[in-house]
This record gives sequence, structure tokens and C-alpha cells, in this order.
Amino acid sequence: MQSIGGLHIQYYEVCKRKLWLYSKQIGFETEHERVIEGTLLHESSYARKEKELAIDQAVIDVVDGEFIQETKLSSKMQRVDEWQLLYYLYLLKQKGIEKRGKIAYTKEKKVVEVTLTEEKERQLKRKIADINSILTSEFAPKLKKMPYCKNCAYFDFCFITEEDADAT
Repeated sequence: MQSIGGLHIQYYEVCKRKLWLYSKQIGFETEHERVIEGTLLHESSYARKEKELAIDQAVIDVVDGEFIQETKLSSKMQRVDEWQLLYYLYLLKQKGIEKRGKIAYTKEKKVVEVTLTEEKERQLKRKIADINSILTSEFAPKLKKMPYCKNCAYFDFCFITEEDADAT
């Protein structure tokens, strides 16, 4: 069983193929515009690194009283962001720490509260089991076209054979 971080949860929610590729260190993300933008936001939002908390493979942006907080550019992927934060809440709970979560969306100046319920925890445990299954699989999950594929760092990798087929 591989250690799971916040990105694993994000990628699982966005694209299981992306999760598998990332887990095999097939990385195109470091030079992708959206990843660079997110990294800059993270670095500029919290100049004081002591607000961060590392738990296993997860790094929580801010711990503040009864809340932990993640900072994101926009709420376009709010469902994905919520599952990432729920995972962090779950990790803390496993260590005997009960918190609530907040996601701060900087472009929209909006904050969303997130609470780990028993039902969300059950769903999360199923997701974690599925993630472990994907990570240990010999082959990548089948390609599934999604509306946001064109903005993904793995787009060219995933669709090169399709483009080649269209050219012939």
C-alpha cells in the first residue's frame, strides 16, 4: 500500500488515468501554466511557512484554531477541492485531532466550509481503497474524455494516438 497525498485525492476525483500517470512519475506538471500559477499562489499566500502542517504525504496550507484551510485560485473544481480537504480532515482524525475545514478561493474572495461527516468518511475510505488499487495496477486506466482534458498537463500524452489516427 502506497502512501497517499492530497494530489492523489485530487487526481482521483479529476481523472483516474492522471492519477496513475502521476504515481508512475510520468510528470508533465512542473512546466504546466496552471500548476505554476497554483505554486505561486501557495508561496505568496503564506509567506510564513509555520502555518503549514505536514501529515504523512499531505501538506495542509494553514492550521488556525478549530479549522484547517486550503487556498485555491477558483472554485471551478470545488467538489475536487472539498474531497482533498476531507482527506486532510480524515488524516487528522486518525491522529486524534478533530478539526473543520475551509477552502479560500482567492479570485472570487469566497470561503467554503467543509465538515467530515460519517457518510463522507465512509465514501473517503472507499476512494482510498480504489486509489490504492489504481496505484498498484500494472496498466493505466482507460482514457476517458472529460470537458477539462484540453487544460490538463497530460493532454498531449493521452491524446497523441488519437491525433495520429485522425491524421491518417
